Amino acid sequence: MLHLLIPERDLWDPVREIFIHVDEVSIDLEHSLAAVSKWEAKWHIPFHDDRKEKTFEQNIDYIRCMCLTKGVDPNLFYCITEENVKEIMDYIGDSNTATWFNDTNKRRTGKREIITAEIIYYWMTTYNIPSEYEHWHLNKLMTLLRVCAEKNNPDKKKTKGVDMAAQRRALNAARRQKYKTRG
Repeated sequence: MLHLLIPERDLWDPVREIFIHVDEVSIDLEHSLAAVSKWEAKWHIPFHDDRKEKTFEQNIDYIRCMCLTKGVDPNLFYCITEENVKEIMDYIGDSNTATWFNDTNKRRTGKREIITAEIIYYWMTTYNIPSEYEHWHLNKLMTLLRVCAEKNNPDKKKTKGVDMAAQRRALNAARRQKYKTRG
């Protein structure tokens, strides 16, 4: 959870042509599956689609969806400073776990699947992860899902040296056949 202090500010309302004063407020934010699900329900687009950049209004609305503090003035989210945005982005990008993966042997081929909240809920159901985990930091939940996937589909354990030796033998055999030599 991120505790954020948003400073007081005067905003201009161009429709009513008046200034609106917004007091300094402290709010709690949670980057979670529940927040992503709320956001996707409103915007009807995948949150994790990097092919298209989100609009300013969509980004502000995601911060609204992350907010756990009740009774917050909707104008407050337009008072967010650059420093607040940096804190939010650092919080969203934080892994929130000590787990890491060695991806050196993994090759991604083909199209990347667009991940929506429902896909993540499906994975949670598949691995019998309780629904309360939807309030975990999203990166931590995604790490748990990946751990479940890797533990349920263990790769054949090969040492790097054995794997490289097999590659060399195959390359040498192909060269011998191509050049019709014996060694």
